[in-house]
Amino acid sequence: MKKDQMLIGRRGALRLAAALGATVTVGALAADRFTAPEAPADAASAPRGTSGAGRAGPAAGPQASRPRPSAYRLQPMTAYAPPAFRRAMPPVRQRPFLSMSGVGRSMVLTFDDGPDPRYTPGILETLRHYDCRAMFFVCGEMAVENQDLLREMDADGHVVGNHTWSHPLVPKLRPSRIRDELGSTSEVIEKALGAPPLWYRAPYGAWNRLSFEIGAELGMEPLAWTVDTLDWKEPGTDSIVRRVLDGAAPGVVVLSHDAGGNRSQSVAALRRYLPELLDAGYHITVPRR
Repeated sequence: MKKDQMLIGRRGALRLAAALGATVTVGALAADRFTAPEAPADAASAPRGTSGAGRAGPAAGPQASRPRPSAYRLQPMTAYAPPAFRRAMPPVRQRPFLSMSGVGRSMVLTFDDGPDPRYTPGILETLRHYDCRAMFFVCGEMAVENQDLLREMDADGHVVGNHTWSHPLVPKLRPSRIRDELGSTSEVIEKALGAPPLWYRAPYGAWNRLSFEIGAELGMEPLAWTVDTLDWKEPGTDSIVRRVLDGAAPGVVVLSHDAGGNRSQSVAALRRYLPELLDAGYHITVPRR
């Protein structure tokens, strides 16, 4: 074989080896970009919150000088999984809902300030007897002591709403206090029922811009009322019944109380006006979101 032919053959072999080496290197880099950084062998067994202080360091040698993964590397593909579904936050309202529209010949019964073990069970018993659902706007200081009643409300299909923690006059509170009053009550409800409330009502019907904003941040819609029974004045059972029946109309929201004073009249009045509403063709319902 001639000398120049041998040189050409060697050059071709060198080019082929170089090409194969580059291919292997590129393949290794590509695979490494989709590989999660390796965790230390004891990471899985270390208790949450420990910083590693006091644990034996890595053994000396090549492993000790291993460089940390570069920041540009892609995270594992599972990092790109869609986030868990979350309910969309409601808009910030400028006024509360006063009635429910588009519900036909339906009415909503609401009870504030509880739960109170002296009166709430009687209301729940009457609603259960007539297979009706209502809304209970609970105060956190009452709810935290009567979580069994919260669970009973939920089991019967009633809606449990937020009525602040201590029933303050909201417009006189600092923003941080409003957040504490609503947030703490939502936490109690979520702990008892497994889900936070979707509705809230300001004590005394006294709303302001901050209460609408904070309520929306907590995922709640504001609901007021159409008919006030004035049962908090203890006007007598007949008066409460008359106010409900006179104000009955499609979409009406009725305000009553199951705590905050002597509510025996409210319990007795419900036993009388509820069957009359049903006989008049009204459907007692709760709003859905």
